Amino acid sequence: QVQVVESGGGLVQAGGSLRLSCTASGLTLADYAMGWFRQAPGKEREGVSCISWSGNTIYYADSVKGRFTISRDNAKNTLYLQMNSLKPEDTAMYYCAAGIAYAQSCSGGSRYWGQGTQVTVSS
Repeated sequence: QVQVVESGGGLVQAGGSLRLSCTASGLTLADYAMGWFRQAPGKEREGVSCISWSGNTIYYADSVKGRFTISRDNAKNTLYLQMNSLKPEDTAMYYCAAGIAYAQSCSGGSRYWGQGTQVTVSS
C-alpha cells in the first residue's frame, strides 16, 4: 500500500524559515514527477512548486519565486521544500504529491497525495 507522508510544518514568525519533507512507502519517488501544493481556508488548492522525475524541470508559483526551493534526494526517497522569508499569506495546509501529470506547470492532477502538514506564519 502506498503512503505519502509530509513533515516539517509548524508555526513560524514572518520572515522565518521552514523545511518540509515528503517521504513515501511502497513507492519509489525517483520514478515520479513530484510537487508541493497548498490550500488555505476558503481558497482553492494551488501548485506551489513541482519538479520532474529527472530534476531538470522545476516550476515555482510566482508568489514563492526567490523564497522557496524544491529539491529531491532520490537516494533517501525524499522530497523537500525549503521555505525562506515566510509571509502570513503562506499560511496553509501543504500537500506533497507524487505522479504529477505536468511538472512544468504543476497541473494535470497527481496520482498520489499525502495528508498534509500545516504551515502557519504569524505577523
